[in-house]
Amino acid sequence: MAMLPPLNSLRAFEAVGRYLSFSKAADELNVTPGAISQQVRGLEDFLEIKLFKRRNRSIVLTDSGQVFLPLLSDGFAGISAAVDSVRRSQGDEPLTISAAPSFTAKWLIPRLCKFQALHPEIDVRIDASSRLVDFAREDIDVGIRFGTGEVEGLDSIYLFSYDLIPVCSPDLMHEGKAVHDLSDIRHHTLLHSQDTDFDPSFPDWAMWLATAGVDDVDASRGMFFSQGEMVIEAAIEGQGIALGASVMVAGAIESGRLVQPFETRLPVRLSFHLITTRQKWGNPKISAFRQWILDESAYLRESEGVPRN
Repeated sequence: MAMLPPLNSLRAFEAVGRYLSFSKAADELNVTPGAISQQVRGLEDFLEIKLFKRRNRSIVLTDSGQVFLPLLSDGFAGISAAVDSVRRSQGDEPLTISAAPSFTAKWLIPRLCKFQALHPEIDVRIDASSRLVDFAREDIDVGIRFGTGEVEGLDSIYLFSYDLIPVCSPDLMHEGKAVHDLSDIRHHTLLHSQDTDFDPSFPDWAMWLATAGVDDVDASRGMFFSQGEMVIEAAIEGQGIALGASVMVAGAIESGRLVQPFETRLPVRLSFHLITTRQKWGNPKISAFRQWILDESAYLRESEGVPRN
């Protein structure tokens, strides 16, 4: 086996390469920038190759550095996954799932009891957040994300998409200025979600009204909420009419807390995906959750005409 350079020098180079900053790398590794610089110089001496071009106020990777960095990053990710797999195989660590608050509250939590019944030996921890996750360095096993499914450095598995449909409280349809015809919408407050900054083209009330042929309602007015689940709760409380994700409001419709006053639907081009690193799929807990969520969401893919996985 070829003689390897010191691990600290490899870690230092990998961190500097990611940040293109000695100070940020030093913060991550909890050492001084001078120590980081010394470790990188030592690695360059060991390899007899320059890895960075140093400029007055910045650094850039050399051609050799650009080749070396992704290989080294993948290597560290593999080591992290191997350590994580060994630790978790002992059954002491929970399965940690990162998912957006609205998806967690409206779709995942009502179904998790089924997973627990199938796998009582697996403890589950939910990180209800839409933040970016570093799977190689954080204690997160899998994520459920809404988007195109293309996440650099990660594997994704398609789960399902949905349509946007109008929903409101049953009382709103029958009391006061009842909701019977499309023209009745103008008498009621529109409830808007503002958590779609990731996609400016995401369907909204203006698009739904245009599709339904309604031209006498100001789609820019109403009540605005930062998260989708708040919009649905406001609709349940009779605050107005919301556009809800069909899969997220299905339970409230079935229980009678919401009704769908009009049939017009807006398909959403983005979709939910299960994501993690390629190395983690072999973890028994992750494999069990992967199979369960694919089975649990199969009915939605079949309704879209997508074959069962």
